[in-house]
Amino acid sequence: MEYLDYIETILDRKDILSSNFNQKFCSDWTHIYKFKPLAVAFPRNTEQVSNLVKASKKFNIPIVPMSGNTGLVGGTFAENSLIISLEKMNSIIKINKGSNLVSVEAGVILSDLHSELSKHNLSFPVTFGARGSAMIGGILSSNAGGSNVLKYGNSRDLCLGIEVVLPDGRILNMMSELHKDNSGLDLKNLLIGSEGTLGIITKAILKIFPTPKNFFTAMICLNENQDPLNILRKVENKLGKEVEAFEYMPAFYVKEFYRLFPKKVKLFDRYHDINILLEVASNSDVMNDEDNSGTSILKNHLEEILSSFLDENLLEDVLIAQNDSQRKSMWEIREAAAEITVSRKPVVITDVSLPLDSVSNFINLVNKKLDHVEKQAPSTFVSHLGDGNVHYWVWPKNDDKLLHDNIVEIIEGIVYDLKGSFSAEHGIGIAKLNSMKRRKDNTAVDVMLAIKNALDPTNIMNPGKVFPKV
Repeated sequence: MEYLDYIETILDRKDILSSNFNQKFCSDWTHIYKFKPLAVAFPRNTEQVSNLVKASKKFNIPIVPMSGNTGLVGGTFAENSLIISLEKMNSIIKINKGSNLVSVEAGVILSDLHSELSKHNLSFPVTFGARGSAMIGGILSSNAGGSNVLKYGNSRDLCLGIEVVLPDGRILNMMSELHKDNSGLDLKNLLIGSEGTLGIITKAILKIFPTPKNFFTAMICLNENQDPLNILRKVENKLGKEVEAFEYMPAFYVKEFYRLFPKKVKLFDRYHDINILLEVASNSDVMNDEDNSGTSILKNHLEEILSSFLDENLLEDVLIAQNDSQRKSMWEIREAAAEITVSRKPVVITDVSLPLDSVSNFINLVNKKLDHVEKQAPSTFVSHLGDGNVHYWVWPKNDDKLLHDNIVEIIEGIVYDLKGSFSAEHGIGIAKLNSMKRRKDNTAVDVMLAIKNALDPTNIMNPGKVFPKV
């Protein structure tokens, strides 16, 4: 029996696509990596995923798990492979209010989870621009971060348990609600962030939180001689864990936003060197009480802090959102990063992590060094400044692969000298295989390959990703 005939015994025919693939199943989100899969399967439960994996192992057919396909590193490249799409495994299984946990299938879309939790005055704090299509399985497989990492950590920090189908088809049930379990190797955190190379995440138990009673958002502006990290530390010293987001955008990024979306109302009458999206939120009754004027004490604190920064010439300008519409306008600028990144072609995309006090140094160095490679090639970035993550991209003048590789090497060389990492939250996929080979510790790569070979000796699970050829 041929492979496609065989998998039709596992799924209904309507849950298998073997021709006329739409664009989602022939390209990554950036359209940099194009491919033609052998077929796309849409399982509806974990047992079907398990049986599909067993069939693929029997016929030696490569498998590429796919969630929302919103990645930026070619992690879903699937030439002549079976794509296992999790989009029909999209149930929110249980909301446990007592333990502040939610159990979900891997195909749940992030924005759908946000919407459902909001009905119960609860929230899952992972958020980013692609939340309308990104799914929980992909978020965990790449250990995605987003804009609230400063307060809540990466997705790995927000997951207590997972269910995974291993490369031999066995189902590994780690759907635990325990906050502590020191019983051997931490398999859950090994599989989270492995980009589908060690197994397919099918379910998860996630931490959730009461929706903040109040949150306030501000856009604060600095010139190039003012220190954004100093501002963050001063705000944290006064407000502590109430700081949820601190997102750094340079002037050119903001100009690109308005170039791409010219109808959007400008927040300021001129462009500033440094623009910080600051958001604070609290569930504390003390912080959320109102003063005699009926204004939130948290908002009063924020206004007083920012006003004092202006008086001390630590800032150039400040705008505190007065309503949901203004808050939305501020977040729209930050969350347009992916659209801005691919708005010009070609593009070289990097995603680096640095010690917090090295971010400004990195930005200064990279702008100078890249100017020697290709003068006047536009480049810009956004940064989750609170965790040292910088999304830096360049628009070279042509598609010369050697030029692109040179740009990447220069960027990662600066990162290496500053004791950072060439990969922060996008993962490795295909795009960073050369960087892994150049910059990752050889012993670490050997250990990773040993784990991959032990779990997937025939290399059928998302092959060609993460692990460089040695």
